[in-house]
Amino acid sequence: MRRKDREITDPQTLQDILRRCDSCVIALNDDGSPYLFPVNFGLEEREGQWTLYFHGAGEGKKHDLIRKDPRASFTMHCDHELFTDPIRGMCTMRYRSICGRGRIESVGDEEKERALAAIMRQYDLPDFKYDPASASRTKAFRLVVEEMTGKANKGR
Repeated sequence: MRRKDREITDPQTLQDILRRCDSCVIALNDDGSPYLFPVNFGLEEREGQWTLYFHGAGEGKKHDLIRKDPRASFTMHCDHELFTDPIRGMCTMRYRSICGRGRIESVGDEEKERALAAIMRQYDLPDFKYDPASASRTKAFRLVVEEMTGKANKGR
C-alpha cells in the first residue's frame, strides 16, 4: 500500500468496517477481463477466518465464471464525506474501505439457511422470516477471504 499512513491492520477496526458496509462489489475473471457485480452480503468470522456470503439466481454468467475460475476479488467502502478546504484550495474524500481476495463456491442447501441468516444479520434483520418458496429458488455462495486490507482517509 502506497499510503501506509492510511492502512488499517487492526482486526477490530477491519471488522467494524465490514459490519458498517451495506454492499460489496465482487470481481471475477472473464477470460482475462474483470467481471464486476455488486451484491448484498453477510459475513461470518470463525477462528480468525472471514467468510462473505451472498446470493443470487440459480444460473447465469456469474455461475459460469465461478465454475471456470473460483478466484475472486472484492471491495466495499463506507463513511463517505467530501472534505473541502477552500482556504488551501483542496478537497478530499473521507472514507473507510476494504479490498480483498479469496475463492467463491456455491453452498448446498444445508448451508444456505446459514448464509441467508448471515445476510439478514448484516442488515439488522436477524429474525426475518423469508418465503420458503422464494428461498428454494435462491442460490447462495461463500467467498472465503484469503487476504484483506483496509484503508481510511479521515480528511485533513
